[in-house]
Amino acid sequence: MKKPIYVTKDALKTFIKNALEEDIQDGDHSTLATIPKDLEQKAKLLVKEDCILAGVELAEIIFKQFDKNLKVERLLKDGDKATVGDIAFYVSGSARSILSTERFVLNCMQRMSGIATLTHDWDSRLLGTKTKLLDTRKTTPNFRICEKWAVAIGGGTNHRYGLYDMIMLKDNHIDYNGSITNAVKMAKAYTEKIKKPLKIEVETRNLEEVEEALKAGADRIMLDNMDVSMMAEAVKIIGKKCETEASGGITRDMLKEIAKTGVDFISAGALTHSADNIDLSLKAVK
Repeated sequence: MKKPIYVTKDALKTFIKNALEEDIQDGDHSTLATIPKDLEQKAKLLVKEDCILAGVELAEIIFKQFDKNLKVERLLKDGDKATVGDIAFYVSGSARSILSTERFVLNCMQRMSGIATLTHDWDSRLLGTKTKLLDTRKTTPNFRICEKWAVAIGGGTNHRYGLYDMIMLKDNHIDYNGSITNAVKMAKAYTEKIKKPLKIEVETRNLEEVEEALKAGADRIMLDNMDVSMMAEAVKIIGKKCETEASGGITRDMLKEIAKTGVDFISAGALTHSADNIDLSLKAVK
C-alpha cells in the first residue's frame, strides 16, 4: 500500500536513528561478547497470533539503515491477514546486525500490528455507511509516525497528524477565549494572516454550541460526548453546511448506531491508546 504523506525518508531516518541510539548507545555488549564479527545467519519473523500485519516495510527499512548488507525476503506485506504459524519475512546477513535490531523491529511490528488489527475490526463495522473512522493525537510521543501509519494500514483514516496541519478549537480554547464565535473569527483571521488554508474544527458539547459553531462558519463540527439522539439532532441541524465528527467515549459497540445518524466521521483515541500488542517473534533459522 502507498505510504501516508507524513511517512517520509527523513522522518523515518530520524526515528530509527534516535531509537537505535536509545537502545545501543556504546554497544550491544551481549552480542559483541558472544557472536563472531564475521558470522552470517538467517532469521524468520514468526506470527504467533492472528492479526492484520503491520510494520513489514518499516522492519526492512530498519534493517537496511542499521546494516545495508542485510537481505530481507518478504512473504507477507502490510495489511495482510496473517494467521498463527505464518512467516512474514526472512532476514539474512550479519548475525550481530540481526540480533542488535531484533527487539526494535519486534517492538514496532507488535505495536503496529495491534493497532492495525483493532482498526480493521472497528472499520469493518462501518461498511455500507458513508462514515469514516478517524484516529486522534492520543499517541505515544516519538512513536506517532508508526501508530498513525498502522491505523492507515488497518483501513482507518488519519485525522490531523499534529497541531500544525489543522485548527481544532477544543473546549479549553473556547473557555479561555470566551466564545465559539470569537474563537472562529480569530482563527479565520489568523489563517489569512499566515496564508495557510487550514481547516477549522470546533468542539461542541450541546445543540446551542452546534448552532453557534455553524453560524460562525466552522469547516467541521465535533459532536463531543453526545448521546446518539442528540448527535442525530445535531447532524440534522448542520445538514450539508459543514463536516461532522462524533468523538468522546466511542466504543466498538456504538459504531453502527452512531453511523446511522449520518455523521461524516467518528474519531476514537482507543485505536492508538488501547490496542493490544500482537505476539510476534524473530526466530533463528538453523
